[in-house]
Amino acid sequence: MNKILYWLFCLTSYPYFKFKYPQSRNLKFNGYFIQIFGSGTLECGKGSYVSFFTRIFIDEDTKFKVGDNVSISHNVRIYTSKIDSRTLIKDGRKILKKGNVVIGNNVLVGANVYIGPGIEICDNVLIGANSVVNKSIFEPGVYAGNPMVKVSGI
Repeated sequence: MNKILYWLFCLTSYPYFKFKYPQSRNLKFNGYFIQIFGSGTLECGKGSYVSFFTRIFIDEDTKFKVGDNVSISHNVRIYTSKIDSRTLIKDGRKILKKGNVVIGNNVLVGANVYIGPGIEICDNVLIGANSVVNKSIFEPGVYAGNPMVKVSGI
């Protein structure tokens, strides 16, 4: 059954993503039920892949850029926009915060990770499973937790 689902995904969704986001030709899909949607721009380096159940939302006028040799594990959520929760709670207004998401080279994103808008991740980073990336990463190392903190250097 898994092979049938995988081949159905390869025959339908995979070509659609390649057509909709021409710059994603280097991106490999390691599994099925991967969702990429939105009208923004997707750029991918060589040797990068996305795994099962990952959801990527690229809002209009934003960009999601992936470097070379990036591994995005299963059930990862990446968004280039979100509603500002502080303003929503305080004033009841829905203000949309947008920002590009940039992932450098040689990055491994663990399972069930959330990456929000405006995040930049430098080269040579490992992000542990179940982490919430709420700020940009400018130093190589191992990061994990909710909120994410640096665990060790590389």
